[in-house]
Amino acid sequence: MAKAFTEEDGALLEELGVEIETKREGSRTPREERIIAGFEEIQRFVEEHGRWPQHGEDRDIFERLYAVRLDRLRELEDARTLLAPLDHQGLLSAGSQAGTSIPDEIDDDELLAQLGVDVPSASAITELRHVRTAAEKREAEEIANREKCEDFGRFKPLFQQVQKELDAGVRQTRPFELKAEIRPGSWFIVGGQKAYVAEVGELFTNAQGRTDARLRVIFDNGTQSNMLMRSLQRALNKDAAGRRITDPEAGPLFSGEREQDDQASGTIYVLRSKSDHPLVSANRDLVHKIGVTNMNVEQRIAGARLQPTFLMADVEVVATYDLFNINRTKLENLIHRVFGPARLEIEIKDRFGNPVVPREWFLVPLFAINEAVERIKDGTITRYVYDPATARLQRQ
Repeated sequence: MAKAFTEEDGALLEELGVEIETKREGSRTPREERIIAGFEEIQRFVEEHGRWPQHGEDRDIFERLYAVRLDRLRELEDARTLLAPLDHQGLLSAGSQAGTSIPDEIDDDELLAQLGVDVPSASAITELRHVRTAAEKREAEEIANREKCEDFGRFKPLFQQVQKELDAGVRQTRPFELKAEIRPGSWFIVGGQKAYVAEVGELFTNAQGRTDARLRVIFDNGTQSNMLMRSLQRALNKDAAGRRITDPEAGPLFSGEREQDDQASGTIYVLRSKSDHPLVSANRDLVHKIGVTNMNVEQRIAGARLQPTFLMADVEVVATYDLFNINRTKLENLIHRVFGPARLEIEIKDRFGNPVVPREWFLVPLFAINEAVERIKDGTITRYVYDPATARLQRQ
């Protein structure tokens, strides 16, 4: 009967310079761990691209590497046995696709060499592939791990509309910039798929001291992911084909005369407050409320002194602009985004003494609001944001 291998034997062999590969009960050997990790990379490729990795010089180098690796795993009986419980995609069932000479051991550097890629001993490719931090692995998993979107039916028309607007030139695709805003309603292209940010959770500060939030992102293949905002940003920056999809150009909203077929949509109104609040009193000519309504403006401001949204005070109408064929809610959100840097931070008590923070008041001069209206008319407003330092709209 063979003698059991003891820890003392292992220590002695180690002192003699003999390398051994041990396998404790319930654990895997380093070689098995390498095989599983390599197979999981192939699985993620298949999930992302919807197909097996292919051979060919016109393919991405990593796709070629995965294709060769998969061929070798199919040939190794012990690898097939090890991976069978994990092979939910049926990757091991097909035969080899390549006529490439493959080394006996699964080593990525050797495989790359077989593919004609010169890899230095301290290869950046190897380091990036094998020395990822736990945070990087979690981010990659967030992008790759998606689930079925059960209510995709209500999002599908949005994807169809966006594609029509791209085809018509109403929307454009632009390279993603790290500082680009990710907000509800944003559209992107990542991993070759259109992605819609349906929801943005509460902002929080992550371990690195940066602002982050949990997103609900819907993809055009009917899947969704609850990834972090920072994870999506990094995925877009790492993806050479990653793009943001611009908002629709506003188009000429106002004309000198109303056309016969125009549908009335409402009114942009600009108000000045008569509040005696110290902050308002000190900046009376700069503090303006900008809103959009489908009501008569006089009706909208009736009883202003009883409403915290009007600072619990009477107001005067400074300017109005009639709208035609426009989505009022989207336009109001757009205007508030443009003037967001100058939003008035003020807390008002309502009739019951509860604190309320109105969100539609801004510290901006009337001429800047008029300039914004002109930008809305010529359809360029989405390219601008208000700069409080110069009291002007600045191109983004």
